Amino acid sequence: MRKYKPTISYRLKEIPIKQIKVWKEAQARKLDRENISELAKSIKNEGLLNPPLVQKEGKNTFLLMSGQRRLAAMKRLGAKKIPVHVLTKQTSYNLENAKAASVVENIHRNDMNHKEIADSCKFLTEQMGKSAAARSMGMSLPTLNKYLGFSGVPNRLKLLVPKVLSRDEMTKVYRIIPNITKAEKIAQRISKLDSGLKKKYIQALSQSPKSSHQKLLKRAKSMRIKRNLSFKISKTNAKRLATVSNKKDMSPDEFAGKIISDYLKRKRR
Repeated sequence: MRKYKPTISYRLKEIPIKQIKVWKEAQARKLDRENISELAKSIKNEGLLNPPLVQKEGKNTFLLMSGQRRLAAMKRLGAKKIPVHVLTKQTSYNLENAKAASVVENIHRNDMNHKEIADSCKFLTEQMGKSAAARSMGMSLPTLNKYLGFSGVPNRLKLLVPKVLSRDEMTKVYRIIPNITKAEKIAQRISKLDSGLKKKYIQALSQSPKSSHQKLLKRAKSMRIKRNLSFKISKTNAKRLATVSNKKDMSPDEFAGKIISDYLKRKRR
């Protein structure tokens, strides 16, 4: 992920800890007690080198933008007051953007697990839309959709579940084809296929999303009946195979299979 670097200005101020409000939605991850204890020891020995960032919300109330772990560590030390960076009015956020900015800050400061990132993706998407959420988190739309799962599938496509496709199938199709009209057309086309062939079709779609329906269906059928073969090639040839197969819009395995099939066909003549 690329780092989130908002343009901000602030002033340093010491305020009572009790005046700082932490938004529940902005808590991108649960705080690790052991890490907080270690941070508290560091602050006790070296001082608070990087004050938390806050925004004035009302009279004697500040909204925490970043620095939840540092705030928790100061509380652990029994501090009553804490130095903070207070955002100026020129760079203040509205309520929802303030929460979103806090989530983004936590994402880029911590190693988060899949569920925590997924929860953050969902929250940011609700607040600022998919495109802005993806940019803020430094990820592509397909990657964002992957974390969002079924919750990220548009309502128009959700209406096709489970009559046309299952939740899992629709999630995978939209993840591969993040275009509602195109994804709906694909869903309708494969709805009558048996579950096994449907699974192979979606797999083929993920490998070659720009291929026509007929080509994908043909590939799905061949994938279902093919036998697995293993063989060794040199690193140089492996790189060549990867390069050429990419130009052919095929996976290396598929292209290798095609080469062998074409060779065997010529031998039969």
